[in-house]
Amino acid sequence: VQLLEFGGGSVQTGGPRRLACLASGFNASTYCMAWFRQAPGKEREGVARIVREGRTVYADSVKGRFTISRDNAKNIVYLQMDNLKPEDTGMYYCAGSGAYCSLSYLSTFPYWGQGTRVTVST
Repeated sequence: VQLLEFGGGSVQTGGPRRLACLASGFNASTYCMAWFRQAPGKEREGVARIVREGRTVYADSVKGRFTISRDNAKNIVYLQMDNLKPEDTGMYYCAGSGAYCSLSYLSTFPYWGQGTRVTVST
């Protein structure tokens, strides 16, 4: 099982950015997949989750601005980020679980990518 994130970089406040997570070694469409982020000096926090049935959950801080989706044919999970704010700056991680998963509990995700950095400047 491997997760590889793409798409990080620098963006101005209010701009969009799309992150991608390429999954290999398993079928991501049958897993719970999520995005987490970690700002400098802070704990890792859950951002968005999509389960096998397609239902999504978002952190309150990103609702209405971020969208998680999947391309099952390519085995990729996306995080579309719009109207970015400086407080969205951080390392973004893709995570997967073949069983129960929760954005509130990192331990429910056994598979993690290396992360991709997003910097939002004013």
